Amino acid sequence: MPIYEYKCTTCNNEFETLIFGSHDRVVCPQCKGQEVKRLMSACGFKSAEGGFTPSSGSSGCSGCSSTNCSSCH
Repeated sequence: MPIYEYKCTTCNNEFETLIFGSHDRVVCPQCKGQEVKRLMSACGFKSAEGGFTPSSGSSGCSGCSSTNCSSCH
């Protein structure tokens, strides 16, 4: 069950939501608008060897950067 990032075309609110299935309807939590677009997200992941590989861009925690993730992982 992935978490996706969306942007509301009505109020420009950016938000994340957990999607349980492809039939789930996504609604803006701020204005309740149903016209939303899914955004491309940067993500970080743990490799099979146990190391952390941060991605470029936002990683979901304030301590991460593209070169150092030791403060939170």
